Amino acid sequence: MLVVAEKEIGGLMTPEAAFEAIEAVFAAMDAGKAYNFPVVREAIGHEDALYGFKGGFDASALTLGLKAGGYWPNNQKRDLINHQSTIFLFDADTGRVAAAVGGNLLTALRTAAASAVSIKYLAPKGARVLGMIGAGHQSAFQMRAAARVHAFERVIGWNPHPEMLTRLAETAAELGLPFEAVDLDRLGAEADVIVSITSSFSPLLMNEHVRGETHIAAMGTDTKGKQELDPALVARAKIYTDEVAQAVSIGECQHAVAQGLVEAAAITRLGAAVNGTDPGRDGAEITLFDGTGVGLQDLAVAAKVVQLAQAKGIAQTVEI
Repeated sequence: MLVVAEKEIGGLMTPEAAFEAIEAVFAAMDAGKAYNFPVVREAIGHEDALYGFKGGFDASALTLGLKAGGYWPNNQKRDLINHQSTIFLFDADTGRVAAAVGGNLLTALRTAAASAVSIKYLAPKGARVLGMIGAGHQSAFQMRAAARVHAFERVIGWNPHPEMLTRLAETAAELGLPFEAVDLDRLGAEADVIVSITSSFSPLLMNEHVRGETHIAAMGTDTKGKQELDPALVARAKIYTDEVAQAVSIGECQHAVAQGLVEAAAITRLGAAVNGTDPGRDGAEITLFDGTGVGLQDLAVAAKVVQLAQAKGIAQTVEI
């Protein structure tokens, strides 16, 4: 078994490589060549933690495996990030474990890459303003990934804890973009593309906030009960997702579906836009990508980082 330690990931995996891997996964899913296994996600009753497993199989790349991990909200007191995970890959021909890969940075990179793929295919033409809702650990990855696929002219942002907005300001400065902290009404009115990446359990961006042609990448809701958007706003949008079953059960769409505002049949896999079997915006005022996070994405970036680690001779070999 090969082991790629978390500390090695930053020097191996690039955002460009993550984007290519995730775009290919969306395409394979739409083509029926890859599928995700049912998600297990539980509150374990200790440290307020959520723990679970996401896995799948991509027949086009022969990638098989799972990610084990979750969300530990009290980790700051231990100087650790809240999201902790490890990805395990298995040989599709024999079932033997092939690799164990640190999953923390890869989770942030694949999540950002997923929203960036949605921006590439669904952003309004001539989009100039990127709106960011949330300023936690993953927000910087989201902003960098968005800026790589579209030429934004400025960034505006909001966070429930304003003191954390320095992360967004610093990331925008790194990208050479002006940044302004705004309220949600201005953000919804001025942003052409909005990325939400919070752990909220109540709606933040309301229907009346969003005006004009807009693409929204809702990336924070991945558990039953979480919510970032007003269900009425979700119902206004042409909806895309990574996995429809997850969108209606643990994703942003769960609330609109529960209220009878959206039907599962109206939700399209993003891979259809990638493959050209769906026309994308096609005149829609609002498009929404409900990014629930799927196991195949984790496996794709893990497989890529194993290849890079082998090429550089830094993958450790362990017999089990």
